[in-house]
Amino acid sequence: MKELNSDIISFFRDQGFTIISTLNNDGSLHSSCKGIIDIERDGVVYLLDLYHGKTFKNLKDNKNITITAVDEHRYVGYALSGIAQIIAKEDIDDKIYELWEKNVSKRASKRLIKNIKEDHKVKHHPEVKFPAPKYLIRVEIDKIVDLAPQK
Repeated sequence: MKELNSDIISFFRDQGFTIISTLNNDGSLHSSCKGIIDIERDGVVYLLDLYHGKTFKNLKDNKNITITAVDEHRYVGYALSGIAQIIAKEDIDDKIYELWEKNVSKRASKRLIKNIKEDHKVKHHPEVKFPAPKYLIRVEIDKIVDLAPQK
């Protein structure tokens, strides 16, 4: 497992969502959006999945996963690769659910404030319609790629 420095941890905690990549049975790449619930210095990342879709099926067959995020304004980004473990809904610690609810509230509040500041008349906020999480993805990171252009 790779230890994550404070810059990487802060960067991922600030992201509204990340791109998760898994492998389909035919070897092609599957990408989906997932929010990070928690990220630890010792190289463990927690993601809740709201669906039992392609990501779930792929991880049952192949545990390799990559978590990618970029900030185009700061020109910063990372790809964290590792091995995923699926944790059933009934085995998820209450602390994880509390973090998820906090993250959803933060996202909805941020969107609402931005819409008010920019005078957008948006009548829906997708975060408040999220279904309950179906399972937890626990990832042990073994590779870190800095996506920022090299000097």
